[in-house]
Amino acid sequence: MSELSVPTSTAAQKRQVAPEPQEGTGGGLTISPSDIGERLWRIFTSMRTALILMLILAVLALVGTLVVQAPAGITADSQAYQAWLDQITPKYGGWTGPMNALGIFSIFSSVWFKGIIVLLTTSILACSVNRFKGLWKTAVHPRTKMTPVFYDRAPHSETIDAAVATDAALADVTKTFKSHHYRTVVERDGDEIAVYADRFRWAPFGTLMAHISLVMILVGALVGGTWGFNNGEFAVPVGSTVPVGNGTGLSVKALSFNDSYYENGAPSDYAADLVLYKDGQQVAAQTVRVNQPLGYGDVNIYQSFFGAATDVTVKDAGGTSLFSQGVPLLYTSDGGARRIGQFLLPEQGLTVLVVAAASGEVDPTLKPGMVQLEVYKTGDAAQPLDMKVVEQGKPAQVAGLTMTFDRERQFTGLIVAKDPGVPFVFGGAILLIVGLFLVFFFPSRRIWTRIVPGKAGSEVRVGATSRHDATFGPDFQKIVGEMRSSLVGTNGI
Repeated sequence: MSELSVPTSTAAQKRQVAPEPQEGTGGGLTISPSDIGERLWRIFTSMRTALILMLILAVLALVGTLVVQAPAGITADSQAYQAWLDQITPKYGGWTGPMNALGIFSIFSSVWFKGIIVLLTTSILACSVNRFKGLWKTAVHPRTKMTPVFYDRAPHSETIDAAVATDAALADVTKTFKSHHYRTVVERDGDEIAVYADRFRWAPFGTLMAHISLVMILVGALVGGTWGFNNGEFAVPVGSTVPVGNGTGLSVKALSFNDSYYENGAPSDYAADLVLYKDGQQVAAQTVRVNQPLGYGDVNIYQSFFGAATDVTVKDAGGTSLFSQGVPLLYTSDGGARRIGQFLLPEQGLTVLVVAAASGEVDPTLKPGMVQLEVYKTGDAAQPLDMKVVEQGKPAQVAGLTMTFDRERQFTGLIVAKDPGVPFVFGGAILLIVGLFLVFFFPSRRIWTRIVPGKAGSEVRVGATSRHDATFGPDFQKIVGEMRSSLVGTNGI
């Protein structure tokens, strides 16, 4: 028997023969830029992403609240910052180095905190853009016609049988909606008439405004953390001038300080007479109290605290003055019996601690009119190079330098703050209030009506859904009741 040959179509041959890979082409999976963009868009528009970022931001803020933060501006001065780290090393021990490397001591200006703010801002913006499309379509091009199944399953649904034609029923329905300040949109499809009615159609944009307000507040925090500062331990001894730093070119001089007390000893008022200089030229002068700050541009100076200071003069072996000004005793020893201040001698690489007995404390080593001067190598607070108790007005040799405790005086403790992000935060707060006001006091309401010919005239079906609007049910029943009364009244029943 001869072999039977069966012809194969060209299409079948193409299906049977797999194409050979072309030379120079890879067989691996390729991802186009559009695929990457879509994946990133899904990530940033995910509510889960926003919640995770908010949680991380809250944890970082909690860490920044619980852990001592470096004073504003000190991080720019390596020697001063190292001296500050030496002071807090006993509190955190061996963890000080790793915590410093992670930026935990300046958490609010760290790359971690700023990075999370940027990511969260991006996520909120993406969600807002994504939500805007739906809100705009609902407000401008709403769906007017609903299927009969909707009216069967809607949480709010009523049916009215009217012995009038559909056009007459339409006139009564639209009249009732307009009497309740609803906008109406009518669509005809053969014998069926669909009526869409809504009120406060722009109110849902209040949620979008709330989202944008969060973005503005986050941007304000980012701007303030990047270009602003807040120094809550800015101390100025009376008669001294202290530079503000942070690139402001400002310096503050305290002319006097006055404090008054109640009968129980609590302070009733304290005020400092301050003079503000800009590049050496006086630009402002004011008596500053707790609630009466001195403002210059975007820098504000608030009265915050006060205490004792010591005037110290330091000279080298040749008699050249290295330091001569007041030293605020800002810190307290562990037992609270001593007050401690410090100053730097940058050219010598030294840090000097000034230790005095706390007010009301009896210290046999540090009697009235005495202070203890301790000299350390900057960055090494383990062992002092020299230490000596000196009397007021008597020069003493300490670590090869001549140091004199000149006198005691008061210092005024100030908060010096610059926050260029305030306008963003203020604008965001206003936008948030407006958005919440729209959402809670002007709830968006939407009602659909279907009018078709009925056995006796026309059938009117009214349906609506409501979310988190407890007052909508009574309002819906009132509207339907008026429709029913109007339609039945037209029929003469």
